Amino acid sequence: MTAELVRGQNHPLSQSRVEIRVTAGAPVLALAAVCDGEGRLTGPGALAHPGSPALPGLQVPGAAAAEHRFAVDLGAVGPAVDQVRLVLALPPGGPTRFGAVPAPYAAVTGPEGDPLAGYALTGLDPETAVVALELYRRQGAWKVRAVGQGYAGGLAALLADAGLDAPAAAELASAVAGAAAADGRTRAPVPATAAPTPPQGLAVPGPTGPTGTTGPTGATGRQDPEPATVPVPGVPYPGAPGPAAPSAGPADTSGGPLTVDYVHPRRRRTSEPPEPAPAAAAPGRPGEPPAPVAGDASGWSMDERLYNQVWGMFEDLARTVAAYRSACDFADSRLDRELDQALSDPRDRTTGAPAQAAARARREELVAQAKAALDRDLAQLAAESGVVEPALPAAYARWSDPVWHGHALPEEAPMALRLGDLHLPERPDLRIPMLVRVPLERGLWIDNGRTGSEAAMATDTDRLRKAAMDMAVAHAARLLAVHPAGRFSVHVIDAAGAAAASLGPLVHSGVLAAPPAAGAAGVSETLARLTRRVDLVQMALRADAPEELPPDVDTAEQLLIVHDFPHGFDDRAVTQLRYLADEGPAVGVHLLLVADRDEASAYGPLLDPLWRSLMRLTPVPDDHLADPWVGHHWTFEPDLPPPGSLVLEEALQRVATARRHARP
Repeated sequence: MTAELVRGQNHPLSQSRVEIRVTAGAPVLALAAVCDGEGRLTGPGALAHPGSPALPGLQVPGAAAAEHRFAVDLGAVGPAVDQVRLVLALPPGGPTRFGAVPAPYAAVTGPEGDPLAGYALTGLDPETAVVALELYRRQGAWKVRAVGQGYAGGLAALLADAGLDAPAAAELASAVAGAAAADGRTRAPVPATAAPTPPQGLAVPGPTGPTGTTGPTGATGRQDPEPATVPVPGVPYPGAPGPAAPSAGPADTSGGPLTVDYVHPRRRRTSEPPEPAPAAAAPGRPGEPPAPVAGDASGWSMDERLYNQVWGMFEDLARTVAAYRSACDFADSRLDRELDQALSDPRDRTTGAPAQAAARARREELVAQAKAALDRDLAQLAAESGVVEPALPAAYARWSDPVWHGHALPEEAPMALRLGDLHLPERPDLRIPMLVRVPLERGLWIDNGRTGSEAAMATDTDRLRKAAMDMAVAHAARLLAVHPAGRFSVHVIDAAGAAAASLGPLVHSGVLAAPPAAGAAGVSETLARLTRRVDLVQMALRADAPEELPPDVDTAEQLLIVHDFPHGFDDRAVTQLRYLADEGPAVGVHLLLVADRDEASAYGPLLDPLWRSLMRLTPVPDDHLADPWVGHHWTFEPDLPPPGSLVLEEALQRVATARRHARP
C-alpha cells in the first residue's frame, strides 16, 4: 500500500533499489542532486541532468516529459552521499511557473513497481524549480521525505541554496537549460486527473504537523523536520523571514531601502562556516547503544540540530510504540485464530485444553518479546531526552529550565517555539517537546470549554478558564522573550475585563502594544487597526514595495490574544477576526484565541472555518492530537511556569529593559 505523504513527512524504505516515478500535467525536467548530510552539493558534478545524466547509482531521463521513470541504487551512490534529491524544473519554452500546470505527483516504488510512497506537489505558484522528494540516510537506514520546496528564482536559486556559489549555480542552470533545449524531445502530457491528491490529515505543529508542519505539528504524523530553507511568511525586516521563495542575497542592513530576505533566519549562508558539531557519541559497551549526545543531528546551528533531534525523538517514539501495538494486535489475532481452530474440531472440544494453553503461551511469548523491544527503545529515548532537555535554548525549553535564569533577548528570531509536551500511555513520563515553526503558520485556539474532554469536565469552570488564560499569557511571554527587542508586539482583547488577574504580568511589565481592549468599542478599534495593517502589508508586498509602507505601520510580528470570544463581538467584528485568522499569518499577524466553542454556537456553521483554521490546545492534559501516520492519539500537556515562580515576570522585565535600551 502506498504511503501518501504530506509536506515534511517521511517514510522508511525497506530496500536499497528503488524506482522514482513522476507524473505531471506538462513536460518537466527530472533531475537528481546528490548531497552530503548537510544538504549541500559537493560541486556542479553532483547534479544529474540531461547534459550529464549519469551518477553512481542512478541515471536521470534525458529530456523533458510529462512522465518520468528512473532507477536509483542507494547502495551504489557512495558513502559520502547522504541525500538524493529529486528536482523538477520547467524546461525552456514551456510554462513559466508551476502554478500554471496541474500539480505534479512523485512516487517511489520498488524495482517491480510495487508502490512505497507518493507525494502530490500542491500549493506551488511562481516557482519554476522545486525539490520534490528526498531520499536520505538516517542512522544507516534510508528514508524518503516529501519536501516540496519551490524556488521562484528557478534552478539557479535552488542550486545556490544547495551550496554552489552564485556564478557556478547560474552556469550549471544555463547548461541544464541548454541541454534540454537542444534535446527538444517531449512526450505528450497526461490528463490532469492523473495526479492524485494525498488524503488530508491533521498536522501537528511540525512534525505543522505533525505541518505540519506540522513541529510535532499537534502531531503531524511521524515527520522529520522540514528543510531549514522553507520560506517563512511575515513582514520583512533585516535578518527576518519573508513571504516567498528563497532569494540569493541578504537583506540590506546599511540603512538604505528595506529589502526582503526570504531565507529562514536560522539558515546560514553558504559562505559562512557551520557552528561546530557536538562531540561524537561515546561508544557504548559491547551490545549496548552509544551514549546519546545533545545536538547529534544535521543542521548548521546548534538550535537547528536540536530542533531536528527533537523531531527524530518524536519519530522514534511513534515508531517503537506503533511496532509494539502492532505486535500485540498480531498476537491477539493469532490467539483467536488458534482457539477457533481448536474449538472447531469436535474431537478437541473436550480434550483441547492443552492446545488452548499452548496457544495462550505463544501469545504471551510474542507479547513479552515485543515488550522487551519496547522497553529497550524507550530506555534509549529516555536517556536521549535526559541529555537533550538541558541543552535546549529558551525557545524550546520548559519554563522550569535553568536556561531562563540567564536568558537575554537574542539578535535573531527563533526557529521554533515550544507549546507544551507530548507523550503516549506506554511511557507517560517520557515527554517529547511539542515544537512549532516560527513565524506561526496558523493561529492557536486554547479551548476553555468543559465539553471538550473528560479532564476538562472534571475541572471547575473558573479554574479551567483561568488556566487557559494563564497558558495564553505564558505563550505570549515566551514569544516576546525569544524575539529580538522590538520585533514582536502583543495586543489583547478582553471585552469583559475578566482576565485582569492573568494579564497582570503583561500589563505591569509594560510590554503590551496597548492596554487590553475592553468593551465593544475597544474590540472594534483593535480589529480595525490590525486589519488595516494586514491590508497595507499585503498591498506593499504585491507591489514589491515594502519600503512604501506608511510610517505608522508596525513591521514587527503581531500577536492578538482574544479572551472569551465571542463576548463583545458584533457581526462585523466576527468577520474581521476571521479575516485576520485567514490572511494574517502570511503577513505577520497571528491569532491566539481563548474561547469555548459552545458559547459561539449561535453563529452556527459561519464560524466552522475559523475553528478549523486554528490549532486547538487545551489547558489540561488531553489526548486530542491525532497522528494520521500511525494512528496514535498523543496526549498534550501545556507547559506553564512552576507555581510560585517569578520566571515569567523576570523574562518580561528583561524584554521591557531591552526595548528601552534599543530605542534611539
